[in-house]
Amino acid sequence: MLVRDAMSTVVLTIGPAHTLRQAARLMSARRVGAAVVHDPDTCGLGILTERDILDAIGSGQDPDRETAATHTTTDVVFAAPGWTLEEAAEAMTHGGFRHLIVLDGDGPVGVVSVRDIIRCWAPARRRPVELAL
Repeated sequence: MLVRDAMSTVVLTIGPAHTLRQAARLMSARRVGAAVVHDPDTCGLGILTERDILDAIGSGQDPDRETAATHTTTDVVFAAPGWTLEEAAEAMTHGGFRHLIVLDGDGPVGVVSVRDIIRCWAPARRRPVELAL
């Protein structure tokens, strides 16, 4: 199975000036665990994850003052839609992260997470068998 088959095509893109609270609200509303951070001044892409926000708040930082730029990972490993899920899982394990931005051409087309991969690899859920009375 390939990354294109597992990835979420809901890509939340925010700017570096978004506060952590704004980013968290958007991530929650879209039900995603990561946002792609696009900085038009550097033409670069980064990623802000729920863990980044949690770490900032847990260390006492103000989510209304802290910006995405300060907490964005810019040394990003990108996946291609044609990667196998094994390649994506290996990259995540090697890098110690749970999300990969999927690039096709110049822009992001999806995000694949550990959860997406597990969903594909786990056997389909079976409905509970009703007990006969």
